[in-house]
Amino acid sequence: MADQLYLSLWFPNFRFETLPAALVSVLRQFALISGEKRVHAASAYPISFHETPNYQRIYVNDDRSQDTEASIIENAVAEATEQLHEDTAYEFEMRWNLWAPQPDDDFHNRLDMAPDEESQQAFGRLDTLWKRQPSTVRILGLGPTFDDASFEQNGHIRINFGLDTPWLAETLDDDQLDEDATKHIQQNIEMLLAFTLSVEKNCGISSRLLWTESGEPLAQKLIDRLQRVN
Repeated sequence: MADQLYLSLWFPNFRFETLPAALVSVLRQFALISGEKRVHAASAYPISFHETPNYQRIYVNDDRSQDTEASIIENAVAEATEQLHEDTAYEFEMRWNLWAPQPDDDFHNRLDMAPDEESQQAFGRLDTLWKRQPSTVRILGLGPTFDDASFEQNGHIRINFGLDTPWLAETLDDDQLDEDATKHIQQNIEMLLAFTLSVEKNCGISSRLLWTESGEPLAQKLIDRLQRVN
């Protein structure tokens, strides 16, 4: 079953007024790995996630748009955190392109023409194509009193990668996890690890934790997946 994947970061001797600089540092590392240099959206949540954002901006990243300069990492963080409150969480959306399986354009038409169920299954295995698809990552800076000081469990900064599907390809049956699929999953994993290691090396953190909402480690889920295939 698909699971939410997070990376939590803690900083040594952390002072709240340094949160904007810490966010910029993490966002820059993501930009280096993803090649995506601009923020797509920014929000500020007061008290808890149950509250309506008291700041929100969605950027139009187009060379003809006035948002182009505003969506630069440093500018977006400065604007969103201009009013820095200890009971507020500041969230920034960026994107990277990850490999994902999808059928080709006329797959369903040819699948309908297959004479029996066995042939349809064979078609499904042969016609699984992989393409890079944009995936949203949410990088969140937590104020010390936001959500009852949840930073102690979630980190001073928490990165939400969304569902762990790109690293497990759970939308595919085990018999579809062929050499090509394994290669693309590995490439997605390499991007995830590259970002994690880049943050560890360049952002001055004291500790980090890659975790899933279910509590089951991603590495164990990947091992279990591959063992089913092999």
